[in-house]
Amino acid sequence: MRQSQLFTKTRREAPQGEVSKNAQLLIRAGYVHKEMAGAYTYLLLGHRVLQKIIGVIRDEMNKIGGQEVFMTSLQDPELWAKTGRWSDEAVDIWFKSQLKAGGDVGLAWSHEEPLTSLMREHISSYRDLPRYVYQFQTKFRNEMRAKSGIMRTREFIMKDLYSFSTTEADFRKFYELCAQAYLAIFNRVGIGEQTYRTFASGGSFSKFSDEFQTVSEAGEDFIYVDEGKRIAVNKEVYNPEVLTELGLDKNNLKEMKAIEVGNIFPLGTRFSDALGLTYKDEEGKEHPVIMGCYGIGPGRLMGTIVETLSDDKGIVWPKSIAPFQVHLIELSNGNADVHNEAQELYRELTEAGVEVLWDDRDARAGEKFADSDLIGIPLRVVVSEKTLAAGKFECTQRSSGKTEYMSLPDLTESLAHAE
Repeated sequence: MRQSQLFTKTRREAPQGEVSKNAQLLIRAGYVHKEMAGAYTYLLLGHRVLQKIIGVIRDEMNKIGGQEVFMTSLQDPELWAKTGRWSDEAVDIWFKSQLKAGGDVGLAWSHEEPLTSLMREHISSYRDLPRYVYQFQTKFRNEMRAKSGIMRTREFIMKDLYSFSTTEADFRKFYELCAQAYLAIFNRVGIGEQTYRTFASGGSFSKFSDEFQTVSEAGEDFIYVDEGKRIAVNKEVYNPEVLTELGLDKNNLKEMKAIEVGNIFPLGTRFSDALGLTYKDEEGKEHPVIMGCYGIGPGRLMGTIVETLSDDKGIVWPKSIAPFQVHLIELSNGNADVHNEAQELYRELTEAGVEVLWDDRDARAGEKFADSDLIGIPLRVVVSEKTLAAGKFECTQRSSGKTEYMSLPDLTESLAHAE
């Protein structure tokens, strides 16, 4: 991709009224465009990052047996009325509308009801279980106040997985498997060290659910962290009884602000009871299916990564989800030899399968370096009269600022072994 042709532009100043760091940096760097409060368009750079995050999540969900589907956003109120979740008194974040043919329709904020109903056509016997079904689907939530940039919006993509099991033991086995998959996801996208499995309220379904909280001053939650055991307790359930049950010593806990980046939740038989999802055991006796749900918002995760890993110059993307691996900076100043060298390096790297953003713009060196820091691609490679004379390229790591001078073979080998 040539930067002169890139569908984006950088800004020196953050847009007025945008207070969250993730939104300020993502808008300034040309990753997203704000349409209105709680609604953002992902431009090419942002879309590439979002899709890579989705790819990591999809890979880990497939590893534990998840099967991907894509459900409708339009929702039939009759189905939701069966569980008591259609009325505004029960759920106050619905977007609702009227069909021209008559009748109400909703835009999904979650998918427990429609998937449970669908599974009635696929589950009748214990032989049909377990099932683990997930999707990446747009959700709509009519939040009173959209805030925190792309971390709390009214329209967003959610990965929601639902498990269907015969017994509590089988459900718990998958529940723990999914918890480990979530930790693997957060490690792969660069925030594993700052993210803790956090015990939280299980509501009416169980004593506890599990949140995954990333420590950040931008967070809305307070958690108590045992750094040695790498677990935490949400403030909402923090009390001596809970600490005793979890084997935690309050003297080892630190209070921290954190961003919830994922959750896993026992559902029990609430939805299967209400919607008639049952199975017959080996003796022909009928039982309700035991369910769980497991959510991660890729956009929220993207915003959290920006909040957590950026510095005073801009965004710092982990290699696994960066929009490009290399930011090639051409400083030719009209020198045809430098331009040809940059063009040849671009060709060599792309043919080797390296994702390269080539800054071929007619702009000052200072502007190009500032934009490069703001955009946050992991490796910056400079081609100039100086590097041409030296016979090596100037290569700088965005995360550490470390600069090395490499030949083309050294550079390609380094990129091939990059994590």
